[in-house]
Amino acid sequence: MASEPSYYSVIEGFNEALRLRKPETNDIVVRAGVVSPDRMMLHNYPIANPVTAFNPGLHYSRSLDVLELYPRIIIGYYRYVSYIARLTLSLDDVFSGYVNTNHYPSEIVVYPSTKYDVWGVEDPRVYELRGKLFMTYTGRTVDYFNPRAVRDRTLPVTAMYDEGRKAWVKKFVFLLDRSKFPEAVSNKDAFLHETGNSDLFVFHRPHFVENVFHLFVSLLREEELRNDGSGIKEVSINNAFKVLEPAGFESKLGWASNPIDVGKDRVIVLVHAVDKDEVVYRVFALLLKLSKHDLAIEAITPHYIMEPRRHYELAGDRPLTIFPCGSVKIGKDTVILSYGASDSMVGLAMISLEELMGELDRGRIY
Repeated sequence: MASEPSYYSVIEGFNEALRLRKPETNDIVVRAGVVSPDRMMLHNYPIANPVTAFNPGLHYSRSLDVLELYPRIIIGYYRYVSYIARLTLSLDDVFSGYVNTNHYPSEIVVYPSTKYDVWGVEDPRVYELRGKLFMTYTGRTVDYFNPRAVRDRTLPVTAMYDEGRKAWVKKFVFLLDRSKFPEAVSNKDAFLHETGNSDLFVFHRPHFVENVFHLFVSLLREEELRNDGSGIKEVSINNAFKVLEPAGFESKLGWASNPIDVGKDRVIVLVHAVDKDEVVYRVFALLLKLSKHDLAIEAITPHYIMEPRRHYELAGDRPLTIFPCGSVKIGKDTVILSYGASDSMVGLAMISLEELMGELDRGRIY
């Protein structure tokens, strides 16, 4: 029998959501194009272009009216060590398809520098929290390649953008409490979120022994997000709410892009899913009600809403893979997504919020 975490609560709607899911796709995501690595011009590194770029975080700068992309980049294939770069593009580049041809000055902004991420910084989620810009990424720890290590091979690390220094400063690393999560091997696909009620949550996807992968949300206390500036603060996760587990036709799930707010305590969150044969990555969506006293799945898209179909999503370093890491709402109805395409390119896409809500209504629970 697969090992389960020893301490969690299952949220409302869990069983209903599982029953609603089907191994079918209604792809409602409009592709806008890709940024290929040869069109990213690195200006703070001796090599002009990354070997590959994918799984980008995304932020919309209202003051500059530009999209900031934060792709994971690979400089060389030995051990596949990742950095995080930054580039900017206009909304018109997305809406008009210029992302397929334009060249973009880029810079490395986060790189391996601690025992928590020495073997790579991966898959950033970028978001605003309490008036500050944050990034949570997966750190490949010092034990990532250690065959004797059975814990903490990857950990969520959170950095904050320091306006004064014009730099990203690593602030927190999140560790699973060993007394509550004795079977955890690693943790990833994480980001922080604050509701309109000022409740703080960390979304994360632990990997348990015997290859068990479930979606979790954990509450954070106010004081846990205070850092005196003396280095990275270790934050212990000692509670968990189990949101969803893979359906019978899947091997694993992971949180995709950061949440889309649709109310004071309601968010839409995209989830990536891998099929049972571990061949194809697809995406579906959840509508969650979030408060420390009331967590529930209110709706789920019964079908997948995105799957690999363009040539750059079908072929690459990891074929048949779409991996959203960023989402921003533009205007009343448009959500721009940033995603990795086959671990080889940065994809941009658009989705109608109204159409997405329509798909969620097909899987309405509450």
